[in-house]
Amino acid sequence: MAELVYRPVVGFARTLFKVWDLKIDLQGSENIPRSGGAVLVSNHISYLDFVFDGLAALPQRRLVRFMAKESVFRHKISGPLMRGMKHIPVDRKQGEAAYAHALDSLRSGEIVGVFPEATISQSFTLKSFKSGAARLAQEAGVPLIPMAVWGTQRLWTKGQPRNFKRSHIPITIRVGEAIEASRDKYAGAITRQLRERVQELLEAAQRAYPVRPKGPDDTWWMPAHLGGTAPTPEQVRAAEAH
Repeated sequence: MAELVYRPVVGFARTLFKVWDLKIDLQGSENIPRSGGAVLVSNHISYLDFVFDGLAALPQRRLVRFMAKESVFRHKISGPLMRGMKHIPVDRKQGEAAYAHALDSLRSGEIVGVFPEATISQSFTLKSFKSGAARLAQEAGVPLIPMAVWGTQRLWTKGQPRNFKRSHIPITIRVGEAIEASRDKYAGAITRQLRERVQELLEAAQRAYPVRPKGPDDTWWMPAHLGGTAPTPEQVRAAEAH
């Protein structure tokens, strides 16, 4: 079926990247299969992560169908676009429908994008992974493709104002080799392996990132363990508990 919405949106996004003068460093896109189903798994630090995760698949001429919270599909602007791009709505109270939808997409040869942390990490470190991505890959008989993005939090993240001005922000993207989701392994074990690989890719992206905070007022986007002033995972959990 013709992609009447997705491809024009991709073109619009690429134009915006030029307007914003983003410096995108993408490595590993050859690890995304040119055909057949796969589950693309990424860390989650920004509202725009899905845009850059999808960008990583374009060199292989693939479009990614992302699983996203159902409220995005109800928005008057984003809703028609999300539906037109065949993304998958997730109602956390009725997750079975989203799982079945994703499984059908994988079996029909699509790439499905999943954020196994479920929510944006405000510490910019990896949260625990839910096992849904591994279970989907196992049941559909498709590989898991780990990836990591870094720098996207500087554009738009939870608790910070958007920064869409022309600011030359670098974005680093790393895609890893496929992980086979064997049916004879526990989904939990595959999920642990997957998280370890995403962690390695995240650290590689951070090492490759070409800039550091400009000064004391610009350290918010760096995690505490790297010398930044983002809240620690423990501080985030404590705040969420109140």
